[in-house]
Amino acid sequence: MPSYPDRMLLQIQIKLGTISQPKLKKWFMLLVAFSIASMCALAYYVSVHRPNVIIVNSSDFMCDIGDNALRLNHRRSDPLSNRAENRRFNARVLLFTTAQYSKTGNEISAILQSNRMNYDTVVIGDRGPPTMTSSGRGRYAVIVFEKIEQYFELDSWNRAILDKYCVEFNVGILYLSQPADNAFLSTQVGDFPLFMHTNIRLKHASINPSSPILHITRAGETAKGTLPLTWTVFQSNHTTYSPVAQAKTLTSDLIHMAFGAISQAIVMHDLGLRDGIQRVFFGNTPKQFWLLRLLFIDCISYLSNGKLTKSLDRHFLVDIDDIFVAETGTRMKRTDVVALVEAQNQLQALVPNFHFNLGYSGRYYHSGNDAEDDGDDAIIESAHKFWWFCHMWNHMQPHKFDNESQLQSAMVRNKQFAEENGIPVNGSYSVAPHHSGVYPVHELLYASWKKIWNVKVTSTEEYPHLNPARRRRGFIYKNIMVLPRQTCGLFTHTIYFDKYPGGKERLDASIQGGELFQTILDNPISIFMTHLSNYGSDRLGIYTFIGLVKFIQCWTNLKLKSDHPTALARLYFDIFPEEKDPVWGNPCEDKRLREIWPTTKSCDRLPKLLIIGPQKTGTTALYTFLSLHPNIVSNYPSEKTFEEIQFFSGANYFRGIDWYMDSFPVPRNQTTQVLFEKSATYFDNDMVPRRAAALLPKVKLITILLDPAQRAYSWYQHMKSRDDPTALTHSFLDVVSANDSAMKTLTDLRNRCLRPGLYAQHLQRWLSVYTANQLMVIDGDLLRTEPVSVMNKVQRFLKVKPHINYEEHLIYDKRKGFFCQTQAGGKPKCLGKGKGRHYAPMEQEALNFLAQYYRPQNALLSRILDKMNVPLPEWLRVSLSNESE
Repeated sequence: MPSYPDRMLLQIQIKLGTISQPKLKKWFMLLVAFSIASMCALAYYVSVHRPNVIIVNSSDFMCDIGDNALRLNHRRSDPLSNRAENRRFNARVLLFTTAQYSKTGNEISAILQSNRMNYDTVVIGDRGPPTMTSSGRGRYAVIVFEKIEQYFELDSWNRAILDKYCVEFNVGILYLSQPADNAFLSTQVGDFPLFMHTNIRLKHASINPSSPILHITRAGETAKGTLPLTWTVFQSNHTTYSPVAQAKTLTSDLIHMAFGAISQAIVMHDLGLRDGIQRVFFGNTPKQFWLLRLLFIDCISYLSNGKLTKSLDRHFLVDIDDIFVAETGTRMKRTDVVALVEAQNQLQALVPNFHFNLGYSGRYYHSGNDAEDDGDDAIIESAHKFWWFCHMWNHMQPHKFDNESQLQSAMVRNKQFAEENGIPVNGSYSVAPHHSGVYPVHELLYASWKKIWNVKVTSTEEYPHLNPARRRRGFIYKNIMVLPRQTCGLFTHTIYFDKYPGGKERLDASIQGGELFQTILDNPISIFMTHLSNYGSDRLGIYTFIGLVKFIQCWTNLKLKSDHPTALARLYFDIFPEEKDPVWGNPCEDKRLREIWPTTKSCDRLPKLLIIGPQKTGTTALYTFLSLHPNIVSNYPSEKTFEEIQFFSGANYFRGIDWYMDSFPVPRNQTTQVLFEKSATYFDNDMVPRRAAALLPKVKLITILLDPAQRAYSWYQHMKSRDDPTALTHSFLDVVSANDSAMKTLTDLRNRCLRPGLYAQHLQRWLSVYTANQLMVIDGDLLRTEPVSVMNKVQRFLKVKPHINYEEHLIYDKRKGFFCQTQAGGKPKCLGKGKGRHYAPMEQEALNFLAQYYRPQNALLSRILDKMNVPLPEWLRVSLSNESE
């Protein structure tokens, strides 16, 4: 009996046989002619009507998101629920890589950074696992190996340490597989009852709805099509293994021939039933396939017992910049405005409180052709349906204004235009054209915004830099909240599908799991920048955001929301309070930032040298000696802090970099003169190294180190001389040995005595952001006894010309007991009476206490200085020799 396909073919042949050949030929020719005519008509229609065509094929993004959809918003109970939950570990990831700058390692680091997860990277070939615990607390919540083989390459001792840690602290392990050069079938994964097949080509990926790992990821859909590159798939008959994601093999692959077109596990979950450790195995890297990136975040959450779990809430706002500004031929027409309102209604049904947010420049109202001017009128007629924010009247960049009244006049004209045309003016949100003046900060813009518009919120894509986007952050300045702004692949020139860079396929890839999708995935709040021209012509803006929302709802459990910018700003800084304080960068180190910074400003007024302290080590003397050099120029003195600016360590930092630069004179010759400042509070302030490195990445640093015990005693005596009540009523030993339960004034004085002397701790912080070549360590005793020799070394360190002879400028003062500046006639000009003060020697009990207190730090300091090739100060050598005895 013939097979089913053979029977069907036979029936077709019989039916065709009943039709004569001439008739068949005639019908065929008519069909061809009709097809050609239809194509011509369609082409003509598209060419003529193209600007008014709304190309939104919603079916491209449709999925089952109704009440009957399989939508998992909860986790299944842990298979190891009989084991007591243990969450005594930090919210930190340990990443094992094959090399310091491995490609996959960098990709995983980027994902962790995008999700603001703290992590440490260890190169597995260099050493085994780092110290896993501290004071009985686990240091890591989850462990990631960039290659499966790395885990099994650990020696038995280190592997046992790692396994023991995972069991004790209930920490899971995630393994990645990478595309292989050769195909292997049924290769056992180490000594696990798990087998993998490599170099497999796959199609049609789907999620296991029963997996307890799912949190953000939504099961129920199939990512149809061939998967990129080749894969590793996993198989096991052991009950501890359960697939998380699956895909089908291509028919030409060897594994397909061996096992048939069955689904293969591309992500496998080890439930931990065999050895008490939960593991997840990935058949490729998250960078290669968007669904793996989604699952990677869920795995980090699950394996860390929720320690690294992200909220499902995602807020987003779509700004439409340049309303009324676009060129003729690219502006919106009335039909485009109708489509925009309809799209907003459609999005509001999917995203609560969604509104397009329109930014306008009134100067260009009615500056298109007749149809576009009618479109302007349609926008005004629908003004009440949208949210609004102000641009500049004539779209001029604010940083180009150097006159505050002119800047405010332009803002007033835009406000008057809005009031005359029924546009709301109480939004308290504004965006500057090209983000000019927001960052780097243009003081006139912030002042004018507050006065004319009462602006409370703005946004920019430039802080701290445009790229990489994952590092964009927010800050608050002059009580204006600055939010990070995101791009979405739509710019003023991207108005047609066929002219989109890379074509419509590239835009779809961004929407469907790519960059735009990942922006929503990674950020709890996203403000997207689009332009008026994106909503005319082919209406790419509407297509993009309707498609994005539907795709997110297809594949995730994310709860999309929207709100007004002021509400989003308050929420943002509730989530990220650590971002409230800005970190000023150097505009001259970034070409884009330099372009939106006034040309009247110059980085030449930033210092090339910082004397960072600590206090009571001789920093004022060094400041004085440096100022004797004709080409070493200090900042202007302060009425409150005298020679110190204390910019990076205090309230002055929030005055901005304009204030900081104004604290220095304009150098006569930028190439030969060295501007410097001395602020002894910098050395032991936790925030200063990061702040200084951001603004002054190439600056040179000088620190002075004295015996920390003597430095502490000197600070105590300094406070006594200033009639500090606590110092006057407590002995030095009482102060330094006070415990944390003592009164606050006593612990504060104790901390100021002791903390700056933790030299190693503070140097490590500075050396984490500066190179050793940028830091000069001066022996404070030598500065006091041999200042000429020290100053010669300082001149060489700074490479300053001319090289002056300090013997002609310094003289020893017997009464003071140190070197002073030489005046005309050879007389000394010494520092004030507060310097070189004489007081009773430190009591032996206090000396013994401090020797014990500083011993670990001194030992670490010696290793740091050895590594820097800095000779050990005599006091440090004595301290180390006493310890060895």
